[in-house]
Amino acid sequence: MKRDDRLVCDLDSVTRADIAVVGGKNASLGEMVRELGAKGVRVPPGFATTARAYRDFLAANDLGPMIADRIARLDADKLTLHEAGEAIRRMIAEGDWPAETETAIRKAYRDLADRTGGSEPAVAVRSSATAEDLPDASFAGQQETFLNVRGEEALLAACRRCYASLFTDRAITYRKIKRFDHDKVALSVGVQQMVRADLGGSGVMFSIDTETGFDKVVLINAAWGLGENVVQGAVNPDEYQVFKPFLGKRGLVPILEKRLGAKEKKMIYAGASGRETRNVPTSKAERAAFVLSDDEILTLARQAQVIEDHYGQPMDMEWARDGETGDLFIVQARPETVQSRLEAGVLKSYAVAKAGPKLLSGLSVGDAAVNGRVCLIETAAEIDRFVDGSVLVTSTTDPDWVPIMKRAAAIVTDHGGRTSHAAIVSRELGLPAIVGCGEATHVLHDEQEITVSCAEGEDGFVYAGHAEITVEEQDLAGIEKTRTGVMLNLANPAAAFRWWRLPMDGVGLARMEFVVNSAVKVHPMALVEYDRLTDPEARKAIADLTRGYTDRTEYFVDHLARGLSRIAAVCHPKPVIVRMSDFKTNEYADLLGGRQFEPEEENPMIGFRGASRYYSDSYRAGFALECRAIRRLREEMGFDNVIVMIPFCRTPDEADRVLKVMAENGLKRGRKGLQVYVMCEIPSNVVLAADFAERFDGFSIGSNDLTQLTLGVDRDSEVLAPLFRESDPAVMWMIRTVIREAHKAGSKVGFCGQAPSNDPAFAQRLVGFGIDSISVTPDSFLKVKRNVAEAEGTLPPH
Repeated sequence: MKRDDRLVCDLDSVTRADIAVVGGKNASLGEMVRELGAKGVRVPPGFATTARAYRDFLAANDLGPMIADRIARLDADKLTLHEAGEAIRRMIAEGDWPAETETAIRKAYRDLADRTGGSEPAVAVRSSATAEDLPDASFAGQQETFLNVRGEEALLAACRRCYASLFTDRAITYRKIKRFDHDKVALSVGVQQMVRADLGGSGVMFSIDTETGFDKVVLINAAWGLGENVVQGAVNPDEYQVFKPFLGKRGLVPILEKRLGAKEKKMIYAGASGRETRNVPTSKAERAAFVLSDDEILTLARQAQVIEDHYGQPMDMEWARDGETGDLFIVQARPETVQSRLEAGVLKSYAVAKAGPKLLSGLSVGDAAVNGRVCLIETAAEIDRFVDGSVLVTSTTDPDWVPIMKRAAAIVTDHGGRTSHAAIVSRELGLPAIVGCGEATHVLHDEQEITVSCAEGEDGFVYAGHAEITVEEQDLAGIEKTRTGVMLNLANPAAAFRWWRLPMDGVGLARMEFVVNSAVKVHPMALVEYDRLTDPEARKAIADLTRGYTDRTEYFVDHLARGLSRIAAVCHPKPVIVRMSDFKTNEYADLLGGRQFEPEEENPMIGFRGASRYYSDSYRAGFALECRAIRRLREEMGFDNVIVMIPFCRTPDEADRVLKVMAENGLKRGRKGLQVYVMCEIPSNVVLAADFAERFDGFSIGSNDLTQLTLGVDRDSEVLAPLFRESDPAVMWMIRTVIREAHKAGSKVGFCGQAPSNDPAFAQRLVGFGIDSISVTPDSFLKVKRNVAEAEGTLPPH
């Protein structure tokens, strides 16, 4: 029998060349069964009906002309979308199976039973359109899936319902948007052995970051029970991110992010209730626990990489874990259709200013920001009252909502993760969305004016009123190469991936204290000495944050290492210079539990900060946690591109004491390639540059403090602001001198102040002094890069 003449075929006989026969979903499953099983990718066994079987069904019931008539009447506005879809679905549901097709389906089901060792195995029945999962369309959830189907009669009924789902309102609308001819799309039904994910867990996985297109990470969402809740966005799932380049390196655990989701409910088999599946609340223990262990996260990520490598493009996958055996299965894989196809030559960035009070937060989808008016739709029955151009606010969306989603300015949902239906469709439509807000439908109301901001990293925010929104486009084409390195200053791990396309030479300044503030939130000494904390509110807040950690200090190390890893990953293997914590005492005191451990100072700016803290008995144990985080980052996660930098180091003797403490905590300069830099921000760093160069591998000039201490001007004083000039001759002498003296000793010198971003002439003078690198904020990167290239054009070649 010719391939196109088959009515049913086993998945292990199908390849990705068979999309016209069994649709994209089933062709991909067959491809993985045949080609990737030996590489560790496990797919549940099964079979698929073919496009011929679908067309035979339509012909046997004379449905083709009747469907064409309803579509024509819909196009002529003689029928509503609902009327046309309902009429077509009813006709299909009332149709009879051709005898040959029915026999083939029954036989394939019995053969599957023989293979799996049961008389009536439970199966998942999924639709696979022959135009589905093409590179320019995701068809996310456009057709139906039926779970826990048992017996031949139930299977035949489910297959017929799959056929009918080709003409749901959402599927008709989606094909219209994508300009697919309805009569040229057929439907294959995939039938696979059910994985007992109801007893385990399941979710969605991408081999690319869904928000930024960063191609070196795998994103995994996970929830308890069957996977439909994750796909539909009915729960807030766990989220994990894994760095792909290290997956093949033995002994490394390159998990960049582990975000605990609420996982409010789970879908399970309904048993004797008569329904196939049902949702039940999760236990407190389930909500407090991660669905996947670290080993399972890495196993899934490796499978994602194998699948991506085989297909040669970023992939969107669904996975399930059998709760009886613990086995992990891939149950679907299709091309990722949004980020992988964005134009890479232009980087668009949004900025939000003068925003009103923050009303809500959730996971951001996209990186845009919009002002708009709320249209609150609580159920699908209210869809008809949606106002075009409004911000759609709802509990969750499913494919029935697509017709109004494409008319929205933005979307805000109570539930869902980055791989939920709302997130996937919003990306494809180019809409900013915030999912998993928890109580958007409770806090917001119809016609309320709000700002939806996805421009501030992984967390999206809803603000009251309309903010000022600016958009800047940066053209990455034709960027000049420069001898002087141009690097980035980064502080927010949640936003780091946004800048991966910039041709940076590394990260010149990653501020640890910003990561502590955003990702850790707790004073390290409050964790070391938790038992003697006297503030009851701080004790409770810290107990809540560190739940699940038997050693509370491990919470600090874990969260700090992961936060820094996202910055280290964005430009690996280029260098990333991490400055150890440089909070002032008043800033440390603002951390949870901090006031008990910080002295009050008249002038914290030149007080107990930087290097002086690291060997002090009052903070030494806290600095040890910082060192443990850096060691984990470099040695356990694999980011040996990280360079450590010591801030505010006043004397060479102080440098020796800090280096000794670091070595005691496993960070010995030179061990495993560790480089240690020092901030040049005190006149003594310049005067004794040769002595500091003996102790450190490089300098990074912090112009704010260097200007303040050279000129004796408080950098925060409004009265003295006219005197605070980084281009003052005395400051420029300091900069030129330290570059000269450091180079004599063979040390590198970078610059991480704000001046080159603000003043092109300043950047050009640094190049003239022979600076090795300049580190700037991302929004000024291209401007500084061009200024540097222009300055180098006037210099003789090296």
